[in-house]
This record gives sequence, C-alpha cells and structure tokens, in this order.
Amino acid sequence: MVKQPVSVNGVVRWRDVGLAKEAHREKERKMVVLRHEIGDVLRDVRQRQGRTLREVSHSARVSLGYLSEVERGQKEASSELLSSICSALVVPLSLMLREVSDRVAVAEGVIIPDTVPQELSREFVSDIPDELPEDLSRGLASSRA
Repeated sequence: MVKQPVSVNGVVRWRDVGLAKEAHREKERKMVVLRHEIGDVLRDVRQRQGRTLREVSHSARVSLGYLSEVERGQKEASSELLSSICSALVVPLSLMLREVSDRVAVAEGVIIPDTVPQELSREFVSDIPDELPEDLSRGLASSRA
C-alpha cells in the first residue's frame, strides 16, 4: 500500500494510492473482441503449418493484404470468407470456431469442462462393454511385456 499526499483546500492529507486502482482493475474484465480472437487462431494455425500469408491467400482466393488484416483483427471477416480461409488451411470451420470459443471463455473467466456431459454419456453407456474382448486383452498384455 502506497500513501500519497493530497491537498484539499490547503490541507494536506495522506491517501492510500495503488491498492484501490488494482482492486478496480481486477473487477474490470477485458473486453473480448471476436475479430481479434478469430485472427489469432487463424494466424496460429497458419504458422503451425509453416505456411506463408501468400500461400494461404492464394489458396483461399483472398487478397494478401485483406488476409493480413483479418489475422491482425483489423477486419471483420464474413462467414463465407472464414469458410474459404479454413478450407485453404484444411481446417474445419467448426474446429476453428471451437478454438475461438474456448479462448473467449477463458478471457471471460468461464470454466470449460473437459469431460463429456452426463446426458451424452448416458446415451452411449450401453455401447461400452464391461470387459475387454479376449483378443484385445491379449494384445494389451503382450505389449506390456
């Protein structure tokens, strides 16, 4: 905690400074801009593939400058354009949007469960055998030896 002199009507008083600002910042949430998150994900995918902006823009039939602006979050891409870029990157649009959704959830402080919802797992419980088939059990046992 830091104290700072503050003059009010000629009277100097000491006030706590810094602590209130930090507490206020914690309460403020960073505004999430969707186009920034989309651009970050697209750039990450492209860079992981080791591809250049020029290669992807040519495959997606989008100008290099526009693709660059989309990746930097300066332009809001249409769904058609996003689909074209994802096709050029050979990544399903749904997976790209899932990654964006996860990043937004983290920024908002929402906890993302990494388990299958009970309603969905109940639907498939009857498909899961209680015991492993004999040939699979033997295969696992031999791989451990």
